[in-house]
Amino acid sequence: MEFTLLIIIVVLAFAFDLINGFHDAANSIATVVSTKVLTPFQAVLWAAFFNFLAYLVFELHIADTIAKIVDTSAITLMVILAGIIAAIIWNLLTWYLGIPSSSSHTLVGGFAGAAIAYTGWDVVHTGRIVKIAAFIFLAPLLGMIISYLFSIALLWISRRGNPFRLDKRFKGFQLLSSALFSLGHGGNDAQKVMGIIAAALMVYFNGVEASAIPHWAQIEMVDGRIHDIPHWIVLGCYSAISLGTLMGGWRIVKTMGTKITKLTPFEGVAAESAGAVLLFGTEAFGIPVSTTHTITGAIMGVGLTKRITAVRWGVTINLLYAWLLTIPVSMILAAVIYHLLAVITGIS
Repeated sequence: MEFTLLIIIVVLAFAFDLINGFHDAANSIATVVSTKVLTPFQAVLWAAFFNFLAYLVFELHIADTIAKIVDTSAITLMVILAGIIAAIIWNLLTWYLGIPSSSSHTLVGGFAGAAIAYTGWDVVHTGRIVKIAAFIFLAPLLGMIISYLFSIALLWISRRGNPFRLDKRFKGFQLLSSALFSLGHGGNDAQKVMGIIAAALMVYFNGVEASAIPHWAQIEMVDGRIHDIPHWIVLGCYSAISLGTLMGGWRIVKTMGTKITKLTPFEGVAAESAGAVLLFGTEAFGIPVSTTHTITGAIMGVGLTKRITAVRWGVTINLLYAWLLTIPVSMILAAVIYHLLAVITGIS
């Protein structure tokens, strides 16, 4: 039964990555589509390719952080299963409603909520949760500041240029900035699911001698951190998120690309470049941030260079409500699902 649960968790984890791909496709392509640099189909192909390319670029800092949100020696596979189911439900609901919520916070909340339902708060590494939750505010704020500064710098550099030529040039630059943001998205979000699968393997083989663990399940640790995990997990996660990106997420594309502020190719370059800088930086420190929050803040930042009223603050306030609710709602949902699964299966 335990092995069956492990297989179900792995399958659902890949499914979550797939959903994450089309849920967060808007993050990578909304600006490049709204500025008409690429068609929607071209944009998702472009984003999917660079999502997968992240496999060759980033180390496993984010995966390590996610895997250690809770004490894996004190939970069960049923806990992880409940957390993933809750995360999938919330992701699908917010996608249907066109709300660009955070897939990473959904996963963190689900994982923690199910663990708390199983054994209480002591099993959760609160410091990691607090750090991740802090970036609900810090990611959009930093994204806004960086993109505002990028915009001012680009405006100054191109102040004497021909507007027509500059617009054409920035369309070319936007391909690069979109690629960099997609690369950061793949490295950030795919690793979160790698961390969940790694946690499931640690739970399943808890107490087993390292030499007795099969090769396909071996997780290499260096200085207490995840250094390497089986290649099938890495390839599976990057493939799933890339495939999900190919499926697109058009409801959220509309919100991100047109409802916050009207974008030009110049502003698209500034927003995506700022988002990429923030994602690369947080990945280096192993901080799982929301790509949704990051690009939303960056889009707001470029809007501020025109005037404060260029940003539709009513839309951003509604988004903030969704962001604040994501972790607690996911925790409660996961706790309920855990208790339901325990009653139905008789397994805790």
